[in-house]
Amino acid sequence: MKLFKCQNCGQVLYFENTRCESCGLQLGYLSRAMTISALQPDGAQFHALAAPDQPARLCDNAGHDACNWLLDAGGTTTLCLACRHNRTIPDLTVPLNLARWQKLERAKHHLFYSLLRLKLPLANRIDDPVHGLAFDFLADAPDAAAPKVMTGHDNGLVTIALVEADDAEREKRRTQMGEPYRSLLGHFRHEVGHYFWDVLVRDGGRLEDCRALFGDDTRDYAAALQAHYQNGPPADWQAHYVSHYASSHPWEDWAETWAHYLHIVDTLEMASAFGITVQPRISRDETLQAVIDLDPYETADMTTIIDAWLPLTFAMNSLNRAMGQPDLYPFVISPAVMTKLSFVHDVIRNRPAP
Repeated sequence: MKLFKCQNCGQVLYFENTRCESCGLQLGYLSRAMTISALQPDGAQFHALAAPDQPARLCDNAGHDACNWLLDAGGTTTLCLACRHNRTIPDLTVPLNLARWQKLERAKHHLFYSLLRLKLPLANRIDDPVHGLAFDFLADAPDAAAPKVMTGHDNGLVTIALVEADDAEREKRRTQMGEPYRSLLGHFRHEVGHYFWDVLVRDGGRLEDCRALFGDDTRDYAAALQAHYQNGPPADWQAHYVSHYASSHPWEDWAETWAHYLHIVDTLEMASAFGITVQPRISRDETLQAVIDLDPYETADMTTIIDAWLPLTFAMNSLNRAMGQPDLYPFVISPAVMTKLSFVHDVIRNRPAP
């Protein structure tokens, strides 16, 4: 993610902002230009100051305070590029559902920023009714005895349990499952990793290469997960996997590695936007030093990305500890994990042309 600024007054903006706090102009995200734009109203549409010759209008979900993305004013669709991937949304007449869905949409739009920056194929269920990427945001049934909604992926359909947007419930699940990190954005990044395994690995000619690193994906998936929850990860899992859940099955190893790849490149882009330099005064160890001035979305070499990432995470974790908070990035990138991250990087950058 990068920083944005208001074209009218120069105020620095967040990706999620809908109005400039300095000059008061409404804001919207132009996905084609990949920028936040200040908007001048013109009847039912807007002139985006970042693209004044392209009249725009807001996505219909802006009416629910769930989206700030723009569409071409002359188009026929009423939903933005990201919201067109929604298949099911919850009953928004229930205030709690609306509040939780708004949080999920903020995370999903952040995800789509990265997917667009990486120029990944993004067919929705209208473009491809069988294999397109779609999202179901589902609330648990009122009956407490009914089965709970499970977050997961099935052939391009990502189901997100609405209750994950409840901070207390998500923290409870994080603790119960022994996870050092659990976030809404992390869920989205992980689950779309399964989708892109289908698209880029299975259907992209990289299956045997992937199996050589991640293992045999034909292993019984349900049995592997059951064994993982019963027995836990192997004792040496940190030497081979980015998380203990990644050790459960090759599909989960891929999805966890994919999610961490997105964590890394997106955070590094923001660090670069701030011009962050890491240079501990107490040590001359070059592995703890970095001038973060790269565009990780365009960097060809994964080693260059990790050489910036490791000093940054050391600094971020130290700052969090100074605030009495857990490490921001409580993971170890072993040589084996580095090799897997490099494979994900290669698959994304060198996928076959559509």
